[in-house]
Amino acid sequence: MRAFIEYQRLCYVATVGPDGEPNLSPKGSLKVLSEHELAFADMASPRTVANLRTNPRLEINLVDPFLRRGYRIKGTGRVVDDPEVLAVVGQGLGHDYPVRAAVRIAVTEVRPVDSPVYLFTDTPSDQVHAMWQDNYGYHRDPEGREV
Repeated sequence: MRAFIEYQRLCYVATVGPDGEPNLSPKGSLKVLSEHELAFADMASPRTVANLRTNPRLEINLVDPFLRRGYRIKGTGRVVDDPEVLAVVGQGLGHDYPVRAAVRIAVTEVRPVDSPVYLFTDTPSDQVHAMWQDNYGYHRDPEGREV
């Protein structure tokens, strides 16, 4: 799962506000801290952070759009300003974004996400990947360059 998180990076974090309203927010900074801990950066997440301060429960959805596989991760999030955690979540963002804080997540449950194509057919994952690349009009040459 660590390799999947490092490869995929983009995930969606669901929280619930004090009024019971759901909040779903994309995050591009998810990192593995340890076997049972993840974290992401608070760069522009005022509602996510406010929700976690009143209700620390969250769910993360991380799915590869081409493979149609991924994970649902449940846990509790705590907003921290620990310099070590901030350094980890700030790595590899591609820009010098302001990282105000980090959300440190204690993972309580991990479940796989699989498309029905894996549940109801015997299509190999490489064929599923190619099929969805064609669907999105996305291709790479043998050296990995977009064509």
